[in-house]
Amino acid sequence: MTGRTRRTRRGLGALALAVACALSLPAGTAQAAPDEADAAFDVLVFSKTAGFRHDSIPAGIDALRSLGTQNGFSVTATEDASAFTPSNLASYEAVVFLSTTGDVLDDSRQNALQSYVDDGGGFLGVHAAADTEYDWPYYGRLVGAYFKSHPAIQQATVKTEDRTHPATAQLPASWTRTDEWYNYRTDPRPDVHVLQTLDESTYSGGEMGADHPITWCHAQGKGRSFYTGLGHTAESYSDPAFRNLLLGAVRYAAGQAPADCSPPSGPRAVEAESFTSGSGVQTAGHAAASGGQTLGYIDNGDWAGYASVSTEAARTFTAKVSSAGAGGTIEVRAGSATGTLLGSVNVPVTGGWETFTTVSTALTASASGPLFLRFTGGGGALFDIDTFTLGTASTTRALNRNVHLFYYPWYGSPAVNGDWRHWPQGGHTPPDDIGADLYPALGPYDSADYARVVAQHMKWIARSGAGVLVYSWWGRGSYEDRIARGVLDAAQQEGVKVAWHLEPYAGRTAASTVADIRYLNTTYGDHPAYYRSAEHGGKGAFYVFSSLDVTDWTALDQVTGTSIVLAQTTDTTKIAHFSGMYTYDGIAGATAPGWKQAGDYARAHGLIWSPSVAPGYIDDRAVPGNTTPTVERANGAAYDRQWSNALDPAIGGTPSWVSVTSFNEWHEGSSIEPADATPPAGHGYRTYDGAYGLTGAAAETAYLDRTAYWAERFEAVRD
Repeated sequence: MTGRTRRTRRGLGALALAVACALSLPAGTAQAAPDEADAAFDVLVFSKTAGFRHDSIPAGIDALRSLGTQNGFSVTATEDASAFTPSNLASYEAVVFLSTTGDVLDDSRQNALQSYVDDGGGFLGVHAAADTEYDWPYYGRLVGAYFKSHPAIQQATVKTEDRTHPATAQLPASWTRTDEWYNYRTDPRPDVHVLQTLDESTYSGGEMGADHPITWCHAQGKGRSFYTGLGHTAESYSDPAFRNLLLGAVRYAAGQAPADCSPPSGPRAVEAESFTSGSGVQTAGHAAASGGQTLGYIDNGDWAGYASVSTEAARTFTAKVSSAGAGGTIEVRAGSATGTLLGSVNVPVTGGWETFTTVSTALTASASGPLFLRFTGGGGALFDIDTFTLGTASTTRALNRNVHLFYYPWYGSPAVNGDWRHWPQGGHTPPDDIGADLYPALGPYDSADYARVVAQHMKWIARSGAGVLVYSWWGRGSYEDRIARGVLDAAQQEGVKVAWHLEPYAGRTAASTVADIRYLNTTYGDHPAYYRSAEHGGKGAFYVFSSLDVTDWTALDQVTGTSIVLAQTTDTTKIAHFSGMYTYDGIAGATAPGWKQAGDYARAHGLIWSPSVAPGYIDDRAVPGNTTPTVERANGAAYDRQWSNALDPAIGGTPSWVSVTSFNEWHEGSSIEPADATPPAGHGYRTYDGAYGLTGAAAETAYLDRTAYWAERFEAVRD
């Protein structure tokens, strides 16, 4: 599904069926891959050196051969650059640069490798691959960062940041090993997905400071790139843990093991106890905290400084806090404990040191310099801080306009709306007790809280990679109508577009729907965030929920020349006068009933097909006694299954768009909006804990990031 022309000499059923024999070519020899008819995939290992030569190269080739024998892939090893031709590279799913050094490819070979990767191939660089092709800018982007220097071989601690990637899933959070530790000319983090970093406090000679990536991955064109700085010593290649890393890296690069390798798109959570200077504060142990510790023993006037956390371009501050003390205020300052005040946020009494909640504020001043937090309040202990994030002016991924999120702007709170709205559903009493099986990270918020809530929603939607939100709209003059422009304004700030979900308000007819579409086009159509499909003549998009409730939709002919109007059905006999179909149902995606037929029909008749996928469905607290089936999230497996169904032409019918049910329908448990990892106790809330191998605070954004992964896959399929 990468867009790259693949070989046809073996069928899909041959994957992982048999073990291939490995072949190594001597230097100066280039030949096509051996005929490994039963190999699951084929890998080219290139180890040419034009500078320092590592004596661990033979051990590395032997290790890759052995891994291939055990895991069903073939290995062809060579040091002859003439192997880099378009026709020969097409025989391989991945190319490994094993401690190459210097200028090893001429212009034609460089062009062949660039085309191979950008068209869907895989690249894996090991150790000195970063000491290669300094005069070829594309290679610098491909490998991620160039080698700068290294100290003597010594023991150090490797921190595994991401334990969901197939290369790092079996590694410990802290891994002590002996190797040659590279410093790089630049920090690759802004452009790659960092999997492992070095703790420079555990060895001598580190030059990159608190953020020293050593293993990372990223998308390159339609292909994949993986790099690890490990692997200098021959002993590394007999280490089972390092061999597991190599195996996962090869499988990822070859497209056999999917992984989220998106670069950072949102603020990174900082452990508050990692302060580099402070007054009065100490680390406090708490079982419910991220990493089991918080910043604690906070009294009035205390402060904490973070030398590696910059306040430049900071726009929001969010912290996870607990308090069995007096509560108080966090002042966010730049440069020093008395430096420029960027903003402040109140910390409530949560009722216990193990009971955490999230507080957030916009930062209204601008400054540069390291972050300092100063604390004020009454006498005695105030509060603890578990983690915090600084949101910057831009935290978006590349957005896929063909991925649409259903968005619900119908929530209200006394602070903004005057009373609770929707949160009490099912007879519950907010704020701790709400009608949902999951508790939002922002608490029971108000959809008109543009500065705190809606702005954060748009940042999260951008992080998900979805380019369009589908706004739940309940008619002219409704609460949702009144706040629509505020949501459009917030969406515009993050590059998100807004389409419309026309809900079944009382008395809705075909004629009123036509009038509604004209109203929305007239009232909001001039807003820059208003979605218009470039692929469909600049038309706006309208999803009509419960379209089968109306039998005659002839009136739509008045607006479908200028607007896309979708029916909620897969029954192609019920879509006369519509522009296409969607499903919405968060349950049906697991089996995709009628999807292929609907998609094939839409394609044959020039219509839009937008099947809907969901991470799960559970509404027990919102609708007590309801008999609607529950779809368990299964730690992300349910979401992956529905996306896989949608993107498989034999099941999903080749969608025009994919719609996600939903961003924030909390009552049905279908949300991908972050859910609080430590919700109020005693109410039976669930969390995202365990999703894609993540736990605690790291799991809160698991479904956002997985949506981004699938949005990228969908883009590749469409190409």
